[in-house]
Amino acid sequence: MYPLDGAVFPPEIAAPTFRWEDGHELVDQWQVAVAPYGEEEPMRWDCDAPEWTPSKKLWEKIKRLSQARPARVTIVGYHGGDRRRVLSRAHIWIGTSEDEVGAPLFFREVNLPFLTAVKDPALHIRWRFGEISSEEPPPVVLDKLPVCGNCHSFAADGSTLAMEVDSGNDKGAYAIASIEKEIVLDHDKIISWAAFQQDDQAKTFGLLCQVSPNGRYVLGTVKDRALAVYRPELAFSQLFFLVKGILAVYDREKKAFAALPGADDPEYVQTNATWSPDGKTIVFARSCSKAYDPPGLRNVEGVLVPERFARPFSEGGRKFKYDLYRIPFNEGKGGRAEPIPGASNNGMSNYFPKFSPDGKWIVFCRAESFMLLQPDSELYIIPAEGGEARRLRCNTPRMNSWHSWSPNGKWLVFSSKAYSDYTQLFLTHIDDQGRSTPPVVLSNFTEKNRAANIPEFADIEPDAIEKIVPAFLDDSNYVRAGDAFRFQGEPENAIELYRKALEVNPMSAIALTNWGSCLLDQGKVDEAERLVARAVEHDPDLATAHCALGLILRQKGRLGESRESLREALRLDPDYILAHLYLGIVSNQLGELDEAETHLTEVTRLDPRDPIGHYNLGVVLARANRPHKAAAQLERTLEEDPNFVPALIALSIVRATSPDTTLRNGEEAVRLAARACELTGSRDPEALRALAVAEAETGRFGSAASTAQRAAQAARAAGNPVLADVIEKAFEGLPQSEPAARQSKVHSP
Repeated sequence: MYPLDGAVFPPEIAAPTFRWEDGHELVDQWQVAVAPYGEEEPMRWDCDAPEWTPSKKLWEKIKRLSQARPARVTIVGYHGGDRRRVLSRAHIWIGTSEDEVGAPLFFREVNLPFLTAVKDPALHIRWRFGEISSEEPPPVVLDKLPVCGNCHSFAADGSTLAMEVDSGNDKGAYAIASIEKEIVLDHDKIISWAAFQQDDQAKTFGLLCQVSPNGRYVLGTVKDRALAVYRPELAFSQLFFLVKGILAVYDREKKAFAALPGADDPEYVQTNATWSPDGKTIVFARSCSKAYDPPGLRNVEGVLVPERFARPFSEGGRKFKYDLYRIPFNEGKGGRAEPIPGASNNGMSNYFPKFSPDGKWIVFCRAESFMLLQPDSELYIIPAEGGEARRLRCNTPRMNSWHSWSPNGKWLVFSSKAYSDYTQLFLTHIDDQGRSTPPVVLSNFTEKNRAANIPEFADIEPDAIEKIVPAFLDDSNYVRAGDAFRFQGEPENAIELYRKALEVNPMSAIALTNWGSCLLDQGKVDEAERLVARAVEHDPDLATAHCALGLILRQKGRLGESRESLREALRLDPDYILAHLYLGIVSNQLGELDEAETHLTEVTRLDPRDPIGHYNLGVVLARANRPHKAAAQLERTLEEDPNFVPALIALSIVRATSPDTTLRNGEEAVRLAARACELTGSRDPEALRALAVAEAETGRFGSAASTAQRAAQAARAAGNPVLADVIEKAFEGLPQSEPAARQSKVHSP
C-alpha cells in the first residue's frame, strides 16, 4: 500500500511507515526484506502487524544502499511463526535520490470541515515551518489568529513573505514582511487591495496573490467576486472559485496600485497569477467564458456570491472553467494576453500554474470544472512556452493541487487526499526531462485530523522563521470573528469574542451592538436593550446600533420608539436595507401603509432578489386592497424561493378571496396552501387555515370544515387559543356536503 512501486525518496526525508494488506486469511506474521539491486542476501525484520517503520539509523542505511541503485523491498507472510511455509509474497522497488530538497516548507494546517475553521480560525487554523527531515510536525510559527489568513507566497530570493489576512473590517488586507526570526505583522506591513479603486468603486478581496521574485511587486485579483458553498462532509467541504476579477499590481517602492493591462478585462475572470523566475512574464488563469454576473447579482454588496446565485453551480451542474494565459509584465505595463498551448482550449479547467525555478517548465492543475479542492484535479507539465501537456506520474487517485517547486527545481510538493479525507503533503522528484516519480507522503508533517494545504518551499534557512506575530489585530478583528459564529447559529461563541473585543476597546460600539443582537436572538430583550443603548451612547452616528435598537424596541412592543430609531438609522445610512425592511414592517404594524410601502419598495430596489422584501411588500399591498400588485409581489417572492411558506399562504388567501374574478382562482389557492401544509408537516395553523379557505372557495365544504378543525387544533397546540377561536368562528355553519353549485361560504379572517 505504501510506498508505491518505483517511489524515490529525498536523501534527508524522515523514515516512512511501510504498510500493506494481506488477503490470505491464515497470515498473522510477516517478514520485511530489503536488498539493493543485484545483491542476493537481504536485510530482514519480523513484524506482527501489516506495517513497519524502520528506526532512524536503519532508515539512513536503507537510503544509502538505495541511492546508487534501487532497493527491492519484499513482504513475506507466514502463519504461527512457521518460516518453512510462505503463504503470501509481494515486492516493490524504491530508491533514494542524490538530489536534496534543500529547503524548508511553510504550510497551513486546518481543521475540517472547512466551515468549522472559518467560524473560529483562532482555534482551527495554524501555520508550520520546518524541514522534511522532521520526525514530528514542524514547529507552529503562527496560530490563534482570530481572522482568516489564506494564501501566502515567498519571494524567490528569500527576502519576503506575503500573506492574505483580514485586518480590521478590511477583507482586502494583505501583509508583506521581510524574513526575520520573529516577523511582526504590524499596521506598517499591511496594505489593502481595497485601496485599488476604479470608477465603479467595486469592493474586493484581493485573492490568490503572489509576490514577485525580487519582492518588489505583488500581483493580486481585485474587483473580484467569489462563490463559496460550505458542505458538512470532511473531504470536500467547500466549493470556492472566482466568478469575476481582474489582476492588479502593487509596487512596494512607489506604494501604488494599478491594473495590469492585458489581464484587466472585466468581461472575464483573471486570477491566480504567477511570475516567471526572471519576473518578466506573468501566467494566470482566465475564465473560458464570460464572467458570471447576472443582473440581480450586480445589486448585491460584498464579494461573496449569495447562496441563491451559487445554486446553479453547487446543485444544478453548471460548470465554470479556466484557461492559462500569458502576458509580459513589462514593468507593470502588461501586454497582449495569449492562451498557452497545452493549458487552454482543451475543454477542461486549467489553473494554479507554477514555473520551475529554471523557467523551463510550468506545472498546473487540470480538472473538469472550477478551481480549488476538486476531487478530479490532477497535475500536468508543459514546456514554459507551451506545448503538449503530460500528466505527471505522481498523481494520486483523489485531488492533486497546491504544488510548489523546491528552489533547486528537483522536487515538487503538493497536496492530496489519497490516503485521508484530511489533506496530506506529498513529494515527487522531477528530472531534467520533466518526468516525475510516484509520490511519497510527508506523513509526519501534520497532526491527526488536520488538513495540510498551501505548502510552499522557501529559499531560506530552516530556522529563519521562529514566530510570526499578528500585531495588527484590534477589536474589529474579534467582532468579525464573533459575527461568523453568530451567523452560523452559535451565539455563545460569538458573545465570547465580542467580550474580547471590548477588552481591547471598551468603547467599541459595534461589539456592543452585535452582542446585543445576539442576546435579542436568544430572547434576552432587556439585556440586549442595555447593551445597544450603550452603543448608541458611545457612537451616535453608528447606523447599525440605531437599527438594532429599533428591532429591540419592536420586540418589546414599543412601535413608535422603534420607528424613530429605524428612521435615524436611515438618516445615517440611506441605503441600509435592514433598516428599510423593518421600518416597513413596523409602519405596517402601525397602520401607516404608505410609509410601509415606500420603505419595502426600496428594499426590493436595493436587492431585487431578496424574497423577504417582496413578501412584506405583498402583505402591505394586500392590506391596502391592491390585490393584483400584492399577488405580483408574492409571486416574485416564490420565484426567488419556491418554498417560502408565508408567501405560499398569503398568495393562497389572495387567490381564494379576491373580489376580482380575474385574480380569484380556487384551484390555484388549494395548490399553494397544500404546498405550505406539506412543507410544515400539516402542523402550521395558518397554512391549514389557508387550505380550508381555498377548499371552501372550490366548494369542497366537507374538506374545508375538516381542515378548519385541524387548523384550530394546531393553533391550540401552539398556545394560540385566540387564533383557534377565530378559525372556528369563521367556519361555523359551513355545509358538511358538497353542493352542486360551488360558492364560497367563508371569508378569510
